[in-house]
Amino acid sequence: MKQFLLAALIPLLVSCGGSADEAAQSEAFDGIAETEIVYLTGTEPFWNAEIAGGTAVYSTPENIDGSRFTVERFAGLNGVSFSGSLNSSRFDVTVTPGECSDAMSDRVYPFTATLMVGEEQRAGCAWTDAQSFTGPAAP
Repeated sequence: MKQFLLAALIPLLVSCGGSADEAAQSEAFDGIAETEIVYLTGTEPFWNAEIAGGTAVYSTPENIDGSRFTVERFAGLNGVSFSGSLNSSRFDVTVTPGECSDAMSDRVYPFTATLMVGEEQRAGCAWTDAQSFTGPAAP
């Protein structure tokens, strides 16, 4: 009887352990190191940002010098996000791996960016100081 119970429990114990794929899905994204500078750009409307060391600088054509504010970094399962407060509005940007084009230049970026400023969602592309875009430096 003990052998029967042990034989019945082994498949259950193995299935509880999970697979290597499941383990990888539960680990935080490490494709962008905390020490990397993250650059973001978007069109319609035009915007860009630079995030380094817990500080973001967000600029638009109306605010070329940009606004500087503190952000917190969170590494999720398939990317990183940065959250803070921009002029009393929420600022949340998510950066995920994936080829991205800004449709304005011949550049190809290694990451996509989804930005929420207050209630407004914006799409864009991203790169880092360690993982650059391909294409012209000054289109």
